[in-house]
Amino acid sequence: MTALTELAKRRGFFFQSSETYGGVSGFYTYGPQGASLKERVEETWRERFAVAEGHMQIDAPTVMPEPVFEASGHLDGFDDMLVECAACGESHRADHLIEDATDIEEAESLPTDEVAALLDAHDIECPSCGAPLAGRPVDEFNLMFETNIGPGTSQTGYLRPETAQGIFVEFPRLKEYARGQLPFGVTQVGKSYRNEISPRNALVRTREFTQAELELFVDPAGNDPDVTPVADVEVTLYPAENQPDGEYVETTVGEAVTEGIVDPWVAYYLGVATEWYETIGVDFERFRYRQHQPGERAHYASDCWDAEADVSAAGEDPEWIEIAGYAYRGDYDLSKHGEHADDSFTVFKQYDEPKTVERASVDPDMAYLGPEFGGAAGAVADALQTLAERDRAAFEGESVTVEVDGEAYEMPTEKTGFEVAAETEAGRHVTPHVVEPSIGIDRTVYTVLAHAYDEDEVDEGERTVLRLTPTVAPTGVAVFPLMDKDGMGERAQDLAADLRSEGYDVTYDDSGNIGRRYRRQDEVGTPFCVTVDYESVEEDPETVTLRERDSTAQVRVETDDLGSVLEALRAGETTFDDL
Repeated sequence: MTALTELAKRRGFFFQSSETYGGVSGFYTYGPQGASLKERVEETWRERFAVAEGHMQIDAPTVMPEPVFEASGHLDGFDDMLVECAACGESHRADHLIEDATDIEEAESLPTDEVAALLDAHDIECPSCGAPLAGRPVDEFNLMFETNIGPGTSQTGYLRPETAQGIFVEFPRLKEYARGQLPFGVTQVGKSYRNEISPRNALVRTREFTQAELELFVDPAGNDPDVTPVADVEVTLYPAENQPDGEYVETTVGEAVTEGIVDPWVAYYLGVATEWYETIGVDFERFRYRQHQPGERAHYASDCWDAEADVSAAGEDPEWIEIAGYAYRGDYDLSKHGEHADDSFTVFKQYDEPKTVERASVDPDMAYLGPEFGGAAGAVADALQTLAERDRAAFEGESVTVEVDGEAYEMPTEKTGFEVAAETEAGRHVTPHVVEPSIGIDRTVYTVLAHAYDEDEVDEGERTVLRLTPTVAPTGVAVFPLMDKDGMGERAQDLAADLRSEGYDVTYDDSGNIGRRYRRQDEVGTPFCVTVDYESVEEDPETVTLRERDSTAQVRVETDDLGSVLEALRAGETTFDDL
């Protein structure tokens, strides 16, 4: 990580923000190279997850009012475990301290009292000052940034901790755009904010980050997806039951579904994601899909797999980081917003033919319930309706009992107005379930850089090289004059302009000797370099030297063919060996 972050700072990939004012932990600026790399990762994600899948895209605000997060549960449950050092006052994530000091990999799934006990048992010290943390309380700390919307008696708002809520709250309108047809998907790429207790590891854990999320709304009674397009995609799975023994399952998406290892919808997107990861240069020798343990999984998710990448340096112990989550979230999100908001979060599914059904209902005698139960009468009536829909047999006796806020209320059955009547229905209202691929763009960018980083030796000596794929490399081609004289500089500039007009990101460089210029481009991951030399300006037909980054091999290419050759190389239609 030290070598990579130093390269990132030196060559303009990323660096800590506001360093002229001392910097703020957890915030990073992408430099010229990094901004281009990040943009390309986002573009390829949109192309694969939105365009190719036929899903909608939206761009929702990053600030949302408090009721949104009351409904979603973020106000009550979006917490991390905090321990504060009594000696220096520094705060740390207690579960991370446990993971760093022990063999426990998922300490965040443990309760706070158990984490506090582990701090004591392992004599864990404050990373800042070395003071013991034994006996210090472990508290829940809410990660959301609070703000005010408007002046004066303003409305409380929060910076969104995930882009997903911007999709969920707009579901009533989005379903109209989808004409109420399930399944349909909505994607969004944008900033999210979490007030991390102890940001660390460069882009791996920050307070402002970019997410790319797809919320796919499906009929819970509908058909499973057709996994045929990705059935043969090979994946490395790390099921929950295998994790104690450290055993991976090397299989295909189709086999994982057939064997019941992964939910079909989740499996489909694992296949889609694997194809995407390959295009952006993830090293599959250092990649896996790890299933959440039961205690780690969110209570509303029936299945969840994290895409994890090992970003350690060669020869070091693996350092696995989560770069994405693929979850089946059920109807939790839409049901919660349906309970709190003044709109419908269901989809009306029309039957092929009208159906006659028996429906239980109540029509309570409020003249009896009011005097008998006072202020609780309305809640009792609602509870009666819920009971009638769930358990008709409860109304077969002379009296019926319901519970409201922990208190039992009994009344004569005849006062409930219970009846079962036949009704003709044209369809039914369905609360869709949600399948969610959620990708951390910054962590993915870091993974791409870590997997591309290499040090080797070439004829000129040692070099550092980023073996980025042409798909995401910030610069597609660099153009040099061998020397800036005898017309070579002017011809190289003209050639660079021609390539830019054809849509290539081109760097022009005439500073220093040619070897140093190659080294600079190798460090930023430029796949190809073009050199205009004496042969270029003296011979007919005009040719240039085309150099490949990874092998450092060089070939002569006619200038008129250069654009088509570069395009074929970029698209994978030919290789440098073919040339």
